Formats: sequence, C-alpha cells, structure tokens
Amino acid sequence: MKLSDLDIIVTAPPAPGWGGRYWILVKLTTNTGVVGWGECYASSVGPEAMKHVIQDVFERYFLGEHPENIEKLFRRTYSSGFTQRPDLTVMGAFSGLEIACWDILGKDRDRPVWALLGGLMNERIRAYSYLYPLENHDIDRFWTSADLAAESAIEFVKQGYTAVKFDPAGPYTMRGGHMPSLHDITTSVEFCKSIRDAVGDRADLLFGTHGQFSTAGAIRLGQALEPYSPLWFEEPIPPDNLDEFVKVAQAVRIPVATGERMTTKAEFSAVLKSGGASILQPALGRAGGIWEMKKLSAIAEVYNAQMAPHLYAGPVEWAANVHLAASIPNLLMAETIETPFHDQLIKGTIRVDNGFIPAPQAPGLGIEVDEALARTHPFEGEGLHLQMQDDPCNYQAPNAFAGGAPPKK
Repeated sequence: MKLSDLDIIVTAPPAPGWGGRYWILVKLTTNTGVVGWGECYASSVGPEAMKHVIQDVFERYFLGEHPENIEKLFRRTYSSGFTQRPDLTVMGAFSGLEIACWDILGKDRDRPVWALLGGLMNERIRAYSYLYPLENHDIDRFWTSADLAAESAIEFVKQGYTAVKFDPAGPYTMRGGHMPSLHDITTSVEFCKSIRDAVGDRADLLFGTHGQFSTAGAIRLGQALEPYSPLWFEEPIPPDNLDEFVKVAQAVRIPVATGERMTTKAEFSAVLKSGGASILQPALGRAGGIWEMKKLSAIAEVYNAQMAPHLYAGPVEWAANVHLAASIPNLLMAETIETPFHDQLIKGTIRVDNGFIPAPQAPGLGIEVDEALARTHPFEGEGLHLQMQDDPCNYQAPNAFAGGAPPKK
C-alpha cells in the first residue's frame, strides 16, 4: 500500500463562523483505494498559498510512501529542507497529512486510531467548550457582558459540561504583549464572579487569553482572578519567549496552560522544562500530528503535566484530538465546538454525550466526512483563519474582541 493521491478542500463554516474563517481539509488516497482524512490548522498564510505548501510537502515526502512510516515522514518533513526546527507553516501542512495517514491505517486494519497508539486508556473524554452566544443573545454585546456569559455557562452545564472557557480580557493586537487596561481587568473579574455565582462548583472556569499581555501585565491580571479559582490561565503572554512563562507561573496561583500556537515536542518540552506551564494545549492540525503529540504526552508525564488538546478548527482535527485523548494517561480534557456544521460535516459520527466524548469505535478516525457539503461551502474571503488587530489596547474606552475572527453578519 502506497500513498498515491491528494485532494485539498478549503471549506468555510456558515455564519457566525465559530471555529475560524475556514478549515483546510486533506483527502489522501492509496493505490489500494483506501481514503484518509486530515485537517491542517494553519493561519500564518492564506489558504490558497497554504494549498501549495501542502501539495509540495505531499509530493516531496509522502507520495509513493507507505502510510505506516510516520516516523520517516516526520523526519523527512522536519529536516530535509535544512531546517530541523519548529516551523508552523510546514508542520501545519505535515500535521494534516499525518492525521490522514492514521485514518488510512485504522481503516486498513479495521481498528480505531487509538488502538494503534497503545490502546484505550479513556473510554470517555471530558469535554469543555468556549462560551458562545445563545440564540436570544446579541452577539456584539455578548463578548463584554458578564451576565450573558453566565447565562451561556448555565446552559452548557445543563448539557453536562463540567468546564467552560471565556475570554473577556481585551484585544489581541499585533503589537505584542501589553499591559491590560483597568477596565479590562475589572471586566475579567466580573466575568469570573458572574460565571462562578451561576455555576457554583458544577463547572471549572477556564480563563482564556491569547498571548496578548506583557509578563507584568499577565501577572497583574492573573492575581486579580485568583479568588475565583480558575482551572487555568491560558496563554497569558506571547509564545515567542517561552522563558517568560515561568515568571507568570511562579507569580500567579492559577495553573498556566499553553500550546495553541506551538508546534512539535521541541517547543512544548522547552516550556515544560522551564516550569512555565503545567497544562499543554496542542492543536493536532499544527503541532505535528498524532504521533508527535503522543510523544509529547509521554514527556509531559515526566513533569506531572496534563494534556488538554485545543480546538479552534473543524471536526476532522477534533477527531484526531479525541483519538489522542483516548490513548493517553495524563489527559485533562479536550476542547469541542458544537455547531450544526461541525456535526453535519462528519455526519454526526462523533458527538459529545452529557459533557463527555465517548471514544470512537469505528475504524480509523471513526468519522464519515460529507465531502459534498464541504465543497458547497468554499471560502471566498480574504482574511486569515484567525487574525490579530492592528490597533493597540484602548485605555480610554472598553476593549472587545470577538473570538479571533469577527462574526459574519
């Protein structure tokens, strides 16, 4: 069996677009007719440029290779271009292709992917969700309203979720880490208080940021949130200086989580070694794929750290996250996004059940991709999957940022 064909589909979730502006799906086919699906979580360049990168990586390293040679495929992609260092764009391409190889292997052997990773460790995976607006909510107001966030949290708890994430801490700006405004600190405290009052001890609070603060600013904000005992303080500073994470971790009595923008075990192990984070959040469509993150989970065990796979993408990456989560002992939880489009794209083959994800039992990733649906929603915009704003933090008026990509009207 050899890899013989690649197809790339860029699909755009309908409004309001939770999960990003577009998802890059890859379809690999072998000379024996087995089809595997993967997803490349890549936002450094536009999707048309990324399609060329994926095609190039496939033709150079995957074409004609047996899909079970994951280690060789990784070393070729990681090293052959005189690199041997983390590269988000190249590893984003590799990750989606690698996930598709595992889907092929599972289907060929008639076993779920987790069975090829050492077997089943977790029959149910604890799920968490970002807080999204309810149908009766004003979307623009939602992101700065602690009361609306609390209403959303109550609804998620009713569905069985035991952890909810929210991010009221102000703008994600391309200018780098900044000191949060007093208004943003006050708003963040109000969110924590309102949500904690609403859910009590029925759900953990996951405080999300996206690397928008300076080290001092992150410490200042984190200390203000401590009375509400969040389970984590997510990516409080930019990921381009991993040594600074340890200063935040030592100064704030909330576990630091990070990893959405990191790739390969090299970057993750650096933050583990420094003591800068105790919860790792790899996005498997960019972090190096399933096998590389299986390695990372073993490294994390040595540091008594836990894994919480991240999702701000489509359901194919989610399926990969779920199989990794099912196979590792140091799992904390896995992010999920429940929208009709996410569910329809994989024909409901994996779903959250009362706040937990049952380990898939079907061969491969255990999903059935609706290829026709994916093709009928092409991406026709110009923005990136996620995009930071040019404007700096506003210290005279409230800041707001709607989840990484402005919602479609």
